[in-house]
Amino acid sequence: MISLADIYAMLPVIVMLVWGMLVLLVDLAVPAGRKGITAVIAVVGLAFSMGLTLAQMAQPAIAFNGMAVVDGFAVFLNVIFLASGLAGVALAYDYNRRMGLDRGEFYALLLFSITGMMLMSYANDLIVIFLALELLSIPLYILSAIARPNPRSEEAGLKYFLLGTFSSAFVLYGTALIFGATARTDLPGIVASLSAPVNLPLLLVGAALLLVGFGFKVAAVPFHMWTPDVYQGAPSPVTGFMSVGAKAAGFAALMRVFATALPGIAADITPVLWALAALTMIVGNVIAVGQNNIKRMLAYSSIAHAGYMLMAFVPYGNGAVTRDAVASLLFYLAAYAFTSLGAWAVVVALEGKEGTGLQIPEYAGLGRKYPWLAIPMVIFMLSFTGIPPTLGFWGKFYLFRTAVQGGYSSLALIGLLTSLVSAYYYLRVVVFMYFRAGEPVSARSPWVVFTAVVSAAAVIILSLLPTPLFTWATQALLRPQ
Repeated sequence: MISLADIYAMLPVIVMLVWGMLVLLVDLAVPAGRKGITAVIAVVGLAFSMGLTLAQMAQPAIAFNGMAVVDGFAVFLNVIFLASGLAGVALAYDYNRRMGLDRGEFYALLLFSITGMMLMSYANDLIVIFLALELLSIPLYILSAIARPNPRSEEAGLKYFLLGTFSSAFVLYGTALIFGATARTDLPGIVASLSAPVNLPLLLVGAALLLVGFGFKVAAVPFHMWTPDVYQGAPSPVTGFMSVGAKAAGFAALMRVFATALPGIAADITPVLWALAALTMIVGNVIAVGQNNIKRMLAYSSIAHAGYMLMAFVPYGNGAVTRDAVASLLFYLAAYAFTSLGAWAVVVALEGKEGTGLQIPEYAGLGRKYPWLAIPMVIFMLSFTGIPPTLGFWGKFYLFRTAVQGGYSSLALIGLLTSLVSAYYYLRVVVFMYFRAGEPVSARSPWVVFTAVVSAAAVIILSLLPTPLFTWATQALLRPQ
């Protein structure tokens, strides 16, 4: 039976779901050319849900008979999801009108996807994780193809849909195998079942299938093949939102499952996690070097950053994911969110119809003509690389420290060397902006510029005062008993 306590615990998710349906209904009454009204309504809903989420910080709870858990981990991630949603609306508001995509369902789909992401952070049961995965993914498939009849957008949506459903099948089959091995789907129940004899081979195969499914969502190598084409073909505001929200949701599921439910198989799965992290960092950074299209470059950059984040899971081999490992992951996700959303804001500002403004050489002269875009872009490129004084430096510092403390100095060394490789293609953008002559054209969009400037300010200010954010990430490990 559903109680008021259950409803209150899940209120931010319920608000997002209801608000998405409200946006759809309002869109029916809004005439063509005035779809911006739905964007305003979406922002109100996101802000309202943000307030409800922050109110849960000091009120941990378990809801729906343990299928959902409200803790600091969920609150931290939900703030990232909602902030990404606000940035996504800001980036899309003018872009959609310029590109002829001013459709009210855009914002409703965005809210539905955020609903799935938030549900993923609360999930304490493999069945809920699967439902959340589908709820966050299906709207993204549609949003990727929403620029119809643009063939690149349609191709991106189709590829994302086909490979996404394929990965969902891995998650579902992995869940079935874990249930077969333990007779439980709730994460605490799976942990408890490991104290008794279980079918270990079946459990390991189930865990491996879950890792494949979640690896697709976070764009880890070798499950990354969809990323460059989808990032390039989807509308840029969708790509920017997806690069942060979908990745953070995938890592939320990984951390919930492997830190909460499967610490007992750490010795068996740690070598796989080590190899995934190393391979993802190497492949993402090396292939990004040869990219001329800014969207494809950021796609391979996103793959590389997934590799850095996977480093947080390697100390799992010592028996459990440590407090510092989870805190480092959350901190890095926050740093990556500010940096990635800001970089995509600059991409949105310079993108024109027919795909103009997306080649890196077309950024030539940006520093002279549009300094309010060029300066933030420099900050984002430095943060991606991990150069101080940026938030990206502290993110990599905490992750590398976690790997070294866990006894995996070789993985930290790979991370350091691949960061040096990344400096080439990130700083190449800076060279074109300031040391090459050109006449770039930027759209007049105050919300896009506002997003870029605020993100850049956050990257710098939080890098000068990183302790409060890292402390919050550390306290985000609290779970109700």
